[in-house]
Amino acid sequence: MSSNEKDALGYPKLEPRTPVPSDIEVSQDIVKLGLLPMKTVAKNLGLEEDEYLPWGVHKSKVKLSVRDRLKDKPDGNYIVVTGINPTPLGEGKSTTTIGLAQALGASLGRKSLACIRQPSQGPTFGIKGGAAGGGYAQVVPMEEFNLHLTGDIHAVTAANNLLAAAVESRMFHEKSQSDENLFKRLCPPGKGFSPVMKKRLEKLGIDPTKSPEELTSDEKSAFARLDIDPDTLTWQRVLDTCDRHLRKVEVGLGKSETTKASPGSTEREQHNRTTGFDITVASEVMAVLALTTSLTDMREKLGKMVVGYSKKGEPISADDLGCGGALTVLMKDAIMPTLMQTVEKTPVLVHAGPFANIATGNSSIVADQIALKLADYVVTEAGFGADIGMEKFMNIKCRESGLKPKCAVIVATVRALKMHGGGGAVSAGKPLPPEYKEEN
Repeated sequence: MSSNEKDALGYPKLEPRTPVPSDIEVSQDIVKLGLLPMKTVAKNLGLEEDEYLPWGVHKSKVKLSVRDRLKDKPDGNYIVVTGINPTPLGEGKSTTTIGLAQALGASLGRKSLACIRQPSQGPTFGIKGGAAGGGYAQVVPMEEFNLHLTGDIHAVTAANNLLAAAVESRMFHEKSQSDENLFKRLCPPGKGFSPVMKKRLEKLGIDPTKSPEELTSDEKSAFARLDIDPDTLTWQRVLDTCDRHLRKVEVGLGKSETTKASPGSTEREQHNRTTGFDITVASEVMAVLALTTSLTDMREKLGKMVVGYSKKGEPISADDLGCGGALTVLMKDAIMPTLMQTVEKTPVLVHAGPFANIATGNSSIVADQIALKLADYVVTEAGFGADIGMEKFMNIKCRESGLKPKCAVIVATVRALKMHGGGGAVSAGKPLPPEYKEEN
C-alpha cells in the first residue's frame, strides 16, 4: 500500500487498494508495513524527550509542561470539525477530521495535528462501532485506539465510583452513629484538620484556624453530619459498557448493610436505596477532564462537583465528603493527552470522551492547547452534531479555554439529510431501509 514515491512529508506515498478493505484490514496492513516509532513522532512535533511518556509501542502520554516551555510561541491555526444533525450510524466527523489533518500534512507538507476524543466501549461494541475514523483516514493501530487506549476512561470510572462509594458509606455511618462519634472518627485525638476539612469549615462559616478541640458542640455537629437527602442524589455509578439492566438497581441489600431502626432501638433495618448506572463518558469526572486546564484546576473542579443536597437544601460536594484529592490522584495520568499517528503518519492527540448529548462531547482543552503550540494547523473534533457538539464547543469549551477557531468544517451527508428529512427509522440491529442505500 506504499510506493517508491514520497509524500510531502518525505514518507512513502500511500497507494490505497481498490476496493477499499475493511477498517481493521487497513489498520493491520499499515501496521505490518511499519509505523513511525513514537520517538520519531514526538521529535517531528518538536517534543523534548522528557515531555512525553512511552505507553506501549504505539502510544505516548504528553506532559502538560510542553505548554510552559512554548508559552511564548504563537498558536497555530485552529480548525473545528462538526456535522449536521447526527444519526445512530455516525456520518464521518472523525474520518473527516483525520482526513483533513492528513491532507494538510502528507499532501500539502504543512505541520498539522488532529485532536479527537477517546471512544467509549458502548458504541464500539454496538451498531455504530469505533471512532478511529475510517478507511485510509484513521488512527492506527485501530484496535489499540478503540479498546482501552491508555486507560483514561477506566480512570474516570474509578474516580466516579470511588465518590459513589463514599456517598453510600457516609450516609450509612451517619444513620448509625451520633454526631459526637462521627466527629471522633473524622478527627481522631491529636490530629488537626486537613486542608480539605478546612475548606468545609470555611463553607460552614467556622474559623478554619481553630483546632478540633476548640469547636463548639454545634460546630462539631455541623461539620461531621452532612445529612444527605437520598432523594436529591444525582451521583450514580458508571460503567463503560451498554448494560441496560444496570440503569436502575437497588443497593445496600447485603446482610451487613443494616442500621438501628431508631436511636436506642434494638431492631435493625436494611440500609438500601434505588440508584443506577450511567455510561462512564457521561460522568461529570469526564466533563472535568475535558474542560480542565491544569492539575491544580482539575483538583478544584473535582472537589466542587455536587453529588446531591442536604435535608436543609445545601449542596453537598466531593470536597464535603473529603474526596477531591483522592479523585485527583486517580486522574493524575488521565490529564495527559495520548499521542498516536494516522495511516499517513500524521500525529494525533486523543483525549476526553464522546457523546455531546449527555456530555461535553469534545476533545480536551489541554490537548488543543498543546497541539496549537506544536503544529501550524490543528484540526479538532466537536462531537455529535452542530446542534449540540459544536454549540458546546463554542459556548462552553471556547469560553473556558479562551481559544477561537479560525475555520469550521461541517460534515453533511445525503444519508443524514434523508433521515432527518422524513426517511425511514434507523434502529440498532435492524437492516437499513433501502432509501439509505440507493441513490435517488
